Amino acid sequence: MAAISSHNVFSTFTRINSSTTTKIDSRSRRIRSSTRLIRCSDSSTSTKIENERVKLSNGNDSLEICRVLNGMWQTSGGWGRIDRDDAVEAMLRYADSGLSTFDMADHYGPAEDLYGIFINRVRRERPPEVLEKVRGLTKWVPPPVKMTSSFVRDNINVSRKRMDVDSLDMLQFHWWDYSNSGYLDALKHLTDLKGEGKIKTLALTNFDTERLQIILENEIPIVSNQVQHSLVDMRPQQRMAELCQLTGVKLITYGTVMGGLLSEKFLDANINIPFAGPAINTPSLQKYKRMVDSWGGWNLFQGLLRTLKQVSLKHGVSISTVAVKYILDQPAVAGSMVGVRLGLSEHIKDCNAIFSLVLDEDDVKSIKEASAKGKDLLKVIGDCGDEYRRA
Repeated sequence: MAAISSHNVFSTFTRINSSTTTKIDSRSRRIRSSTRLIRCSDSSTSTKIENERVKLSNGNDSLEICRVLNGMWQTSGGWGRIDRDDAVEAMLRYADSGLSTFDMADHYGPAEDLYGIFINRVRRERPPEVLEKVRGLTKWVPPPVKMTSSFVRDNINVSRKRMDVDSLDMLQFHWWDYSNSGYLDALKHLTDLKGEGKIKTLALTNFDTERLQIILENEIPIVSNQVQHSLVDMRPQQRMAELCQLTGVKLITYGTVMGGLLSEKFLDANINIPFAGPAINTPSLQKYKRMVDSWGGWNLFQGLLRTLKQVSLKHGVSISTVAVKYILDQPAVAGSMVGVRLGLSEHIKDCNAIFSLVLDEDDVKSIKEASAKGKDLLKVIGDCGDEYRRA
C-alpha cells in the first residue's frame, strides 16, 4: 500500500516524552474505568490450547487461528507469475501440514479468488477435521470516502463471493486518513454486518495506538490489529503492546522475516555491487530494505543476521525460524505472517519448526542486544502504520 494523505497524523502522539506519557496514562485510566468498553478475552484464562493455535476473542466473538499465518500479498504480482492450479495445490499442502490460516486482502490480486477455489477443494477432498481448522482472513482497504451502510455492505459482499463463503472468518479494516473520521462509520456498519452473520470477527490493520483506543471506546468489538513487527521494527512493543495488554486485543504481525532479508540468503551478502550478491528485486524486499536503512543500515543489519545465525545453528533451525519465534514470544502477539509464493517456493518445514523451537535466556539476551543496536523506529517513523500516512 502507498500513502495518499499528507497530514500530520502524529498530532497527539509525536514522540515518547513526559507529555505523551501523561496522555497515554490518562486515556488508559479511562479505558480501565469505562463500563462501555468491550473487553477481549485474556488468553491466560482461556482453555489451554496447542502451541500451534491461538484463540482471538472479544465478547461473544472468537476465532481460533494458526499462530503462523500464510501471507498472500505475494499473489498480487511482483514476485513471479502465479499459476492458479499450482497455487491451489500449494495451499492444500500448507493446510495439510497444519498451516491452515491464510491472510489476504481485497487488493492482493487474485488472492480471494484463489482462496475460494481452495476452500471448495477442501470441502470436497479433505476430511471435516481439516476443514474445521482452515481460516481465511481478509482485509478491506477502501478509499476515504463517505462510508454508507450500502457502500460497506456491497464491498463486503464482493469478498464473500470471491472467497465463496457465507461468513468471512475475519475482516481486517484499514483506513488511510485519520483526519476523516469516517473510519468509525465504516466500523459501525461492519459491526452490523457481523451481527447479521456475514462476518465472524472484526479486526484492524495498520491502526495506531491512539485510534485503536478511540475505536474500542466506541464499542467496536475488535479482536486484533495487524501491524508490521520484526527484529528491526519493534515499535509495536511500545505503546501498542501496552494498550493491547490492557484490553486483550491481540497483534498479528507481518514483515516478520522482512520479505526474506532475515535469512541465510542475505547473511554476509554484498548488495551494493551489481550481481555480487542476491538482488533486492521484489516489492517486499525493497520495502523492508528501506526499513533496514531507517533502522541503521546494511552493515548493522549484518550484525543482527550473524547473531541470529549463531542461535539458529545452536537449535538446528533457520534464521527465519528464529526471527519469527522471537516475535511470537513478544507480549500481545497472537500470530505472525510468513509470505507464501504459491507454486514457486515453499517454507513449510521452516514454519512448522517454529512451534517446537524454545529460545533460552541466552538466546533472547543476544537477540535483544543485536536488535537494540539500531534506531528506535518509533522516533524515526512514528507509531504502527504511520509509514502509510506520511507525506
